[in-house]
Amino acid sequence: MKYELVVVGALETNCYLVYCEETRACAVIDPGAEPGKIFAAVAEQGLMPLVVLNTHGHVDHIGANSDIVRKYGVPLAMHPGDAGMLKVSDYMELSLLLGAKDSPAPERLLADGDTVAFGRSSLKVVHLPGHSPGSVGFLAPGLLFSGDTMFCGGVGRTDLPGGSWKELETSIRSRILTLPDETVVLPGHGPRTTVGQEKSSNPFLS
Repeated sequence: MKYELVVVGALETNCYLVYCEETRACAVIDPGAEPGKIFAAVAEQGLMPLVVLNTHGHVDHIGANSDIVRKYGVPLAMHPGDAGMLKVSDYMELSLLLGAKDSPAPERLLADGDTVAFGRSSLKVVHLPGHSPGSVGFLAPGLLFSGDTMFCGGVGRTDLPGGSWKELETSIRSRILTLPDETVVLPGHGPRTTVGQEKSSNPFLS
């Protein structure tokens, strides 16, 4: 399994094209904005998108869902805890800044422990509530796509509707920091990190 990072929108959201190297089948994680930039990266890598995955429902992560779903004719999958957050009019000012569009409803609702397969690759769903009720990570051998739950040197905000510091801390300590130290963490914004690095130096987790 490989991935291509496409940074999109004014909030510099990390959209990941996760793909099977043999078949070029691809999952698009968090297409938050700039669909044309995502289309170009898909074409450049010769990928075949099969599913759109959202780590959570905030507008900077779902703003280009509709464009990707429509262009490639693929389903959208996310956790039901955030499935009611897909109307960008709820975040009008930010939506205008990002050029975001209402997202279609998910065709697949994800639960903790589910597997999402594409080509000969797959991702495991890890429910990580706290930043939002339906936040999830996507786990592969040696990799975790963490959404906005944990960043390099930081953690997700919990002051938005549905956020909970207690749940966020529990998610991070019980579901992320228990992974092997060498696990690469690929967050929703900013640079990648590792579980070991965050254990030793993340100021929010000391």
